[in-house]
Amino acid sequence: MSETSKIGRRSLLRGSLAAAAVLPLSGVLASCAGSGSDNNSSQQGGAKSSDNPFGMADKSSVDAVIFNGGYGYDYVQFAADIAQKKQAGSTFKVSPSTQIAQQLQPRFVGGNPPDLIDNSGANQIGFNTILDQLATLDDVFEANNYEGTKIADTLYPGAKNPGTFDGKFVAMNYVLTLYGIWYSDSLFKANGWEPPKTYDGLLDLGAKAKAKGKYLFVWGKEAATYYHTMAVDGAIKEGGDEVRLALENLKENCWSMPQFQGIFKAMETMVKNGYFVPGGAGTQFTAAQAKWSNDQQAILYPSGSWIENEMKKATKSGFDMKGVPEPTLTESPKLPYESLRSAAGEPFIVPAKGKNAAGGKELLRAMLSKDAATNFAKTRLAPTIVKGLVPADGFGSTALQSQTAMLDAAGTNVFDYQVFGLYGMNTDQLVVWNSFLSGQLDAAGLTKGLQQITDKVRNDSSVKKIPVTK
Repeated sequence: MSETSKIGRRSLLRGSLAAAAVLPLSGVLASCAGSGSDNNSSQQGGAKSSDNPFGMADKSSVDAVIFNGGYGYDYVQFAADIAQKKQAGSTFKVSPSTQIAQQLQPRFVGGNPPDLIDNSGANQIGFNTILDQLATLDDVFEANNYEGTKIADTLYPGAKNPGTFDGKFVAMNYVLTLYGIWYSDSLFKANGWEPPKTYDGLLDLGAKAKAKGKYLFVWGKEAATYYHTMAVDGAIKEGGDEVRLALENLKENCWSMPQFQGIFKAMETMVKNGYFVPGGAGTQFTAAQAKWSNDQQAILYPSGSWIENEMKKATKSGFDMKGVPEPTLTESPKLPYESLRSAAGEPFIVPAKGKNAAGGKELLRAMLSKDAATNFAKTRLAPTIVKGLVPADGFGSTALQSQTAMLDAAGTNVFDYQVFGLYGMNTDQLVVWNSFLSGQLDAAGLTKGLQQITDKVRNDSSVKKIPVTK
């Protein structure tokens, strides 16, 4: 990544000591029918004003479908309650879903999509399939918030970047995202362990954990690709832009690059040595995560920093959760160990053909209000793109405090990529990774499976490709 890009990412993520936090992007998709998008293509019907910047019709209804994952969905209901007071007589229906693509693709095809969608989770809709069906959101950031300040002036710089595809800003990523390896600081201190910085260090720690009757890692069937993220991030840190751009541009034999092969072989050794809690392919992912956070059968877990909030009801008292950067293959990577994958995540979209796209945008405006954004940060222990709302003590969260420390240590060495969410690869990748972590595939089989998924997208002429050059 160019120095300019690194600085741009840093400015988004670090505007204050509070900057830190969370969320995975990945998905599956078949092509959807539809025509081009336009901000004014939906039935808006109301007069635009400073209090109604998108022309939401009086006494109209807004239909929002929200991914019910690590953050839940009631934070959007909180914002909807605020919006409903501002738009008296209108109603805001907020519905949860864990099957975004399966439930909402038919509605896109049928021409009746919701007015607002949180397009997140393992079953996210691939953005390449619906770009021409989404309203652009520039006018949301140009509008004033409920406090009377232009929204764009209240956000971390670069907030549009993760949701801009092919030059169009179509997804408002609400939450700052940070990926790392999470552990119990109290458990590590009790055993004299240090979080490892390399894959050799992981293997050494796995042996120490096994000697104590514990496992190194655990996984659940819906979250097997968390190890995909860990491997990809480590390989990018190891090889720099060469690796990242090969993935983003779907290069032939990209998974055979030495950085991936070294990591895959190390992970294969972990599986063979019994360092993973067995049975993950048949275990629901939060139940598997509880074997780490509550039972402490496993001592490490790779995740986005939504993990604390997701497991707060199943975390052992005195756990003292902390995060560290993902490991590198060697002690001399192209990017330093402290480098992080981090960007805004949790992408909210407004279908252009929704019955009330103006209402969908109004709900986004409510989410970006001080009250709604503060409520999210305090209750989810993760900051939004609205700057300056998280105190230095992280609301008492050791995990949130460690995110601040990670970002400070990373400095300008922050990177991101969009390829897997953009082309909807996660569901296919889940099959391969569950097989690998179960010991049914070796490193060569994992490589072959991932390359076949990449090749399928690259060779499909119906899939629009978006080149990445920096």
